[in-house]
Amino acid sequence: MVHMTEILVLYYSRRGSVAEMAKAISLGVESIDGCSARVRTLPEVSANTEATEESIPASGPPYADLTDLEECDGIILGSPAYFGSMAAPMKYFLDQTTPQWLAGSLVNKPVAAFTSSSSFHGGQETTLFAMLVPLLHHGAIVVGIPYTEQSLNTTHTCGTPYGATHICGQDGNMPFSDDERNLCHALGKRVANLATLITDRKSTRLNSSHTDISRMPSSA
Repeated sequence: MVHMTEILVLYYSRRGSVAEMAKAISLGVESIDGCSARVRTLPEVSANTEATEESIPASGPPYADLTDLEECDGIILGSPAYFGSMAAPMKYFLDQTTPQWLAGSLVNKPVAAFTSSSSFHGGQETTLFAMLVPLLHHGAIVVGIPYTEQSLNTTHTCGTPYGATHICGQDGNMPFSDDERNLCHALGKRVANLATLITDRKSTRLNSSHTDISRMPSSA
């Protein structure tokens, strides 16, 4: 049976720009043969950090579960930039991943991040780092965007080597530039490529070990 490499695209979006980025990133993931995007979102949380939404959203992707982190071969997180950091729903979700950390569930999985802010100096890079630091604790492999991506050299809007970014404006309605969309697509594609290489390597090693065991002489 051929293994389908699955990438978790997990995001929280207040006004829609991060959700739009998630769509472009998912297209990048699924441009790689044998790869699919598992798109998930997060509910609002209350002031005392308890989930306040219904367990199933009224529309859009399903809410994420911690098992999504375990089951997928790569992870891409997205959040708006709130005062230079991730939004509370993303932090609340990541703070629940101690069981996955203890089990090493995310070790050697390629991971990346994306964000949107209302201004050019809205803390995009610190928001990316805020999402990536917990994943480093999990032993994941952080993936960025290399400068071989032409849009990273030509953009007059957003885009960083640390992850995909977008400026949405004060009203949240600023359209995406071609460079921003290209870099979202490139990030999804790169994580999917690396996840495929890693899972293929694991599969080769597993098959090799099974072959070695089958060749062992019988003790009879």
